[in-house]
Amino acid sequence: MLFYLFRYLEEYGIPGSHLWSYISFRGLMTLVLSLIISAWFGEYFIKWMKRHNASEAQRDASIDPYGVEKKGVPTMGGIIIIVSTIIPCLLLGRLRNIYMLLMLGTIIILGALGFVDDYIKLKKTKDGMRPIFKLAGQAFVGLCVGLTLWLSPDAVIQENKTTVKENHEIVVHNEEKVKSTDTTIPFVKNNNLSYSGMMSFMGEYKTAAGWILFVLVTTFIVMAVSNGANLNDGMDGMCAGNSAIIMFALGLLAYVSSHTSMAQYLNIMYIPGTEELVIFCLAFVGALIGFLWYNSYPAQIFMGDTGSLAIGGVVGVMAVILHKELLIPILCFVFFMESISVMLQTKVAKMGNKKGLKWRVFKRAPIHDTFRVKPGQLGSDVKVFLNWPKGCWLESKITTRFWIVTIIMCALAIATLKVR
Repeated sequence: MLFYLFRYLEEYGIPGSHLWSYISFRGLMTLVLSLIISAWFGEYFIKWMKRHNASEAQRDASIDPYGVEKKGVPTMGGIIIIVSTIIPCLLLGRLRNIYMLLMLGTIIILGALGFVDDYIKLKKTKDGMRPIFKLAGQAFVGLCVGLTLWLSPDAVIQENKTTVKENHEIVVHNEEKVKSTDTTIPFVKNNNLSYSGMMSFMGEYKTAAGWILFVLVTTFIVMAVSNGANLNDGMDGMCAGNSAIIMFALGLLAYVSSHTSMAQYLNIMYIPGTEELVIFCLAFVGALIGFLWYNSYPAQIFMGDTGSLAIGGVVGVMAVILHKELLIPILCFVFFMESISVMLQTKVAKMGNKKGLKWRVFKRAPIHDTFRVKPGQLGSDVKVFLNWPKGCWLESKITTRFWIVTIIMCALAIATLKVR
């Protein structure tokens, strides 16, 4: 709203009003505002939750050796993150931008889905919502995003083309804006993956088939990353810290994709309108960092599914909009490993059960839990194939080391823009 106000004032020559047309200025103001809202609102929200006894049950000591310290900690802290993201975006973002609307819709719907799950855990059953309903909600968001990107005339790109000037090859962008199912292939130059190209066997229907495949892939990505973030939310500050790093990296990718000169220099597709994703990313990063003020060890509040489902969905949708979905295994390496560890652990445990044995790939899953298992805690009848580490790490050390891994992987993901 402020963007439109100051653009109107600029027509009358009001000094300083032109600053609001710069993404860098609006982005920094968004970051600061979201931090302030998160820190201020968080304190009052925690007190309100405590007054209403809306706290998570004491965690199982056999899984979390530090669970005794976390008795009576309020949950649903994702509300802090969502509110602190939405308000700055409404004030400083361009609300007619299709990508901004998609991101706001994603965080609101998945946040509401997580809120219902958390509410059921508090009031009815600790198991929460049935998994099928959560998956259905995530699939609904993925379908809506995919269909919008397919059908909206504003979701377009300007493709690259190479031309020779003064005996040198240079990259320029076609002036024509086109709908495209192309996505960037990491480490490969001048060659994108086209969903329509993959469906070339459909003949004259390959374009429509390509878009249908794109919608299905988008749905899968939203579900996969949302659940990965949900699994990563098991330690104080873990998911919030990792997500802030990932969103900052996505913000950089959004900035270079929306900047004509940078997109030409890096030889990546130019996506008009994605500059507003920078605003959303910085608002989200500010909200997450402000939330860490209360969520870092020892946590004063947990984000719950209200936060984790929304975080994963936002990351997945952002990557799809930027045509960088193939970078997700690198950017979201920690989320990816959490999901893989659970699937491997479950599969091997079932195989062992059929033979009357207790087989485990890791000491515990998701993978972050394996680092806090005390020696002898599992019992002598459990066979663990990857019995590492031998001791039990402090929760704060596990969290910090996971952050470091995420920083390394995000740096690698950004480096792929040049390492091709």
